[in-house]
Formats: sequence, C-alpha cells, structure tokens
Amino acid sequence: MMKQVPGLIPQGGVSSVSDTARWAAYYRALETRRPDALFQDPFAEQLAGDVGKSIAAHAPWHVRNGWPVIARTKIIDDFVLAAVAEGCDCVLNLAAGLDTRPYRLPLPESLPWVEADLPGIVEEKARHLAGHVPRCQLAQEAVDLADPEARALFLQAALTNRRKALVITEGLLMYLSEEVVSQLARDLARVSVAWWVLETISPPVRDMIMASMKDELANARMHFAPPNGVAFFEPLGWRVADVRPVLREARRLHRLPWPLNLAAMHPFSEPDPRNVARARWSAVVRLKRGESS
Repeated sequence: MMKQVPGLIPQGGVSSVSDTARWAAYYRALETRRPDALFQDPFAEQLAGDVGKSIAAHAPWHVRNGWPVIARTKIIDDFVLAAVAEGCDCVLNLAAGLDTRPYRLPLPESLPWVEADLPGIVEEKARHLAGHVPRCQLAQEAVDLADPEARALFLQAALTNRRKALVITEGLLMYLSEEVVSQLARDLARVSVAWWVLETISPPVRDMIMASMKDELANARMHFAPPNGVAFFEPLGWRVADVRPVLREARRLHRLPWPLNLAAMHPFSEPDPRNVARARWSAVVRLKRGESS
C-alpha cells in the first residue's frame, strides 16, 4: 500500500476538477526547463506542487511528457496574441485554474483581463503569486460557472462596455455536460464576445483517457466530447474561424514522444472536424460570434 503523504493525492488520483490545473501546471514547468522551450512559465513549478507531479506520474506513458498540454498552451498563447493584435479590448478566462498568461505574455498594460473560477482555486493562485505584478489589468472573480444565474450576472458585469472580448475556456468543456456547454455557448453568443477559444475532444479520446486513468479521474470525469466536433457550436451562434488539431501541432512543434512521432511520420489524413465520432482527435478551436447573434 502506498504511504499517504500530506498534500499528495493517494495513487496520483484527482480529488476534483481543480486538481487538473495543478496537473497542467506541472507540464508547463517541464516545458519551461527545456533549452528550446516554446514558452516560459516561471511560476508553473510552484503552482503545480507535489500534487501536480504526483498526478502526472500516473498518466499513461504516451502522454506522460505532457505533449497535449504543452501544444495546447502554445496554440492558445498564439491565439491570445493574435486577438490582441486585432483589437481585443478584454480577455475573459473562464475556469482559469492556475493559468499565468497575464504574468508571462507580452500584453498591453491597459488590457483588461478577467479570470473566473471557484473560490478555492482563486485564493490558492492569489497566495502563490502574491508580490508578482501582472503585465495587464488583471481582475480575479470567484464564481460558480455551472450556476446559470451566477454565470449570467458575472458575464454581464465583466463585459459591460466591451466590444471585442476574447473568451478562453482552456481544459474546461470536457468536464461539463452537453447541456451545460450548450447553455454556455448561447450565453456567450448573446454578449459582446468576438472570439471564443476552446478545446474539444472526440468520443474515442474521452473514452481512452477515462479507461486508462479510470481510478485517477474518478472525481473528475470527462463528459463533453461531441461526435460532430466543431459543428456542435454552429447552431448556437458561432462560426468556426480556426481549428488546430493538437496531435498535428505537437508533431510540428517536436513535442511528441519518439514512438508516437515515428508513427506520425507516415502520411495520415486528419478527420473532418465536423465528423470525429470514430477518430482519436482533439483540437484547440477559435470561434467567432455568428452574424445572427
């Protein structure tokens, strides 16, 4: 029997969805140590702590080096900077977890950036980053985004007088039900959001992750994995602007472990992003608000 160490999750398990933020921070710390790092996150190691390291140690071998999180982080970094260059007047990071982009990206000092998450994770990050100055106008709000009324009030307050807001839901949607994602998509389409950056996975990827980490993710089950991929969002007031498959980007960025990279060297076709029901596929997607919204 593994000895339980204070602060560690027994057997590398996740106690709640909030622990996945520590898991992701651990992979950002790994990337930061590399001489050819795609990004620098000097806060990630402290934020990950022993819990993030413990969870990562129990991940399946083919993702243990964190390539999906590292590629996702780089893609979203690029989308954020592109939106800023296109006149973004506010960034809204929903379920921000332990993200540190306001501290590490070259952002305009005047840019409003609002983070929302559950009180515990908001307080934890504020404690770890006390004394560090963000590069933009950062505000942090404790809110239960699964509560429709609380979410609506938060969005109204955060986006008042905004015209070209960017919303980020990194690593969030997969843990929600299809009904809640639909509600969120409609809520965002009704307000002044110009872009929505999200991650989506196919049913085979969800099932593979849950099967390989069944015990570790018992308290953070994945649900949302639409078989119609990006098409799920189109009737809800959104149009697809950009689709970045994570495997393809990780290969391009030279972050795949060698057995996967060897297999990926052979020509293969990407599935139709509107029909991913049988494919092992995940992508970071940039949506634009539909004209009818």
